[in-house]
Amino acid sequence: MARIYDLVMTHKLDADDFFIHRVQQHCAERGLNFFLIEPLWIEAFRIYYELGEVSARVLLNMHSEHHEPDEAYHRLVRLAHERGTRVIDSPDAALAAFDKGRLHPRLVEVGLPVPYSVVVEQAAAGTFRLADAQRTALGNPFVIKPCLGYGRKGVLLDATSEKDMLRSVAAWPNSHYLLQRRVVPRPLGADPAYFRVYYVFGTTWCCWWNCYTDRYRVVSVAEMEKFQLARLTELVRRIAELTRMNFFSSEIAQTEEGDYVLIDYVNDQCHLVTQSADPRIGVPDVVVAGIALRLVEGAQELIARAR
Repeated sequence: MARIYDLVMTHKLDADDFFIHRVQQHCAERGLNFFLIEPLWIEAFRIYYELGEVSARVLLNMHSEHHEPDEAYHRLVRLAHERGTRVIDSPDAALAAFDKGRLHPRLVEVGLPVPYSVVVEQAAAGTFRLADAQRTALGNPFVIKPCLGYGRKGVLLDATSEKDMLRSVAAWPNSHYLLQRRVVPRPLGADPAYFRVYYVFGTTWCCWWNCYTDRYRVVSVAEMEKFQLARLTELVRRIAELTRMNFFSSEIAQTEEGDYVLIDYVNDQCHLVTQSADPRIGVPDVVVAGIALRLVEGAQELIARAR
């Protein structure tokens, strides 16, 4: 007889346990059985899943490598999706949203504000040359990003030539790269006008995120009104509507002219180390706690719809 879990969660244990404990707590409060698929159990769990000895109604994916089809967590997430498990978020939707090169033209098409960008294949990294109009639109210096990259790996903020692509390729091999106009946030109060906004099943959390120091703090209600920041939530909701993603974060800057620009469009599998564990780079504990609760609520909603 197969063991059926209500909610299973992939996690690489690369953050403190606060988020994991909150997810477990909220599952217990709602009578949902829960299993944490940490690295020790990933292969065994996948094998048992293939054999039909375990299954899950919902899988919360906090770790899989989109750019590595043979990676253990990626294989499990794909298997679960194919077996009818509701994955947060489905691998097809997540990959389409995570791929900056694929998502960029979709954002442009619906009128969302993004930096001027040029997508280049890795195979052309040594020979590609910008047209004069492209070079002017990119400015100097400009940014280079792997299209399937994360954690700043392979990201260059000081590119001055298309030849700099080779540096990005060496740091993070990828099929395509985004050459992008650099956006400098204006000062806003005591902080640069740079934000990370989290979206979870229709609920949003707005944080100041200092792009120079990595420090977070919650945007207060007073600051939302004082600086007229409601546009942050509007932009992230439009991204969710376009991508059909239920759980992600976006980085958004405001320029000297007051315009909002999407910088990093969709970060899924958000890294939720808490501020109490790491004050330098941690997400405010109240935000992590809120995300954990809303994810369990969202999972319960998915289970209820399937019955």
